Amino acid sequence: MAVAATSISRVETRRALLLIADIGGYTEYMQSHRTMLGHAEAATTRLLEKVVDAARGFDLIEIEGDAAFLSRDGDGLEGGAQLAAISEAAVAMHSAFHAERRLVELNLCPCASCTQTNGLKLKFVAHVGEVASQKIKRRRKLVGMDVIFVHRLLKNSVPVPEYVLISEDLYRAAPPDSPMQEISQELDGIGSVRTYFTEVDHLPGARAPLADPSLAKRLGATVGMLGWGLRSKLGRRGSPQAEAA
Repeated sequence: MAVAATSISRVETRRALLLIADIGGYTEYMQSHRTMLGHAEAATTRLLEKVVDAARGFDLIEIEGDAAFLSRDGDGLEGGAQLAAISEAAVAMHSAFHAERRLVELNLCPCASCTQTNGLKLKFVAHVGEVASQKIKRRRKLVGMDVIFVHRLLKNSVPVPEYVLISEDLYRAAPPDSPMQEISQELDGIGSVRTYFTEVDHLPGARAPLADPSLAKRLGATVGMLGWGLRSKLGRRGSPQAEAA
């Protein structure tokens, strides 16, 4: 009996910069504002959209709850250029995040979901390594040990709320005057590793204090938040759970 030949396609890997922007305080914020969930969802969605839009040069791989996982081709970025690309993206994303957070906070809706966004922070973890691309139902995903590694960095002991935490692989290419502090981490399934961090505000080009948005922008933000909240409420009314109640 003839045995049908099977071919196994070779998975090609490439070097990539891996960056995750993670909203700190997200769980507490969502739990505290369940009564106005529509506005809380609108606020965090708008924040993530602004963060992703600001990450020029990086591709969005996936939105993971309260975090955005992004990647950039590492070819042609050698030495300090890798860390410079991470730093520039982090500064731009951080600035966009807080500009939008302040706009939500100062819109004319008096609900706590809008007025209490000041507890939300933005932090970053980054790594450089080998990845492979995988397509599942037209969605591109990155796979590989280095993808796992950068996600493991999210559980860390960094003592400040807004930071950029990088792997040793990235730090080795950093310039001598880089404002990074070493901190050891115990990563689940990986073990003890050296990592390095700095506060976002200590990076070159970090944002200046934000000016309050104009009244016109505040009015526009108010209309947007009220519309989102109404759509969310109507959507919950039409859900199977609401119909069964």
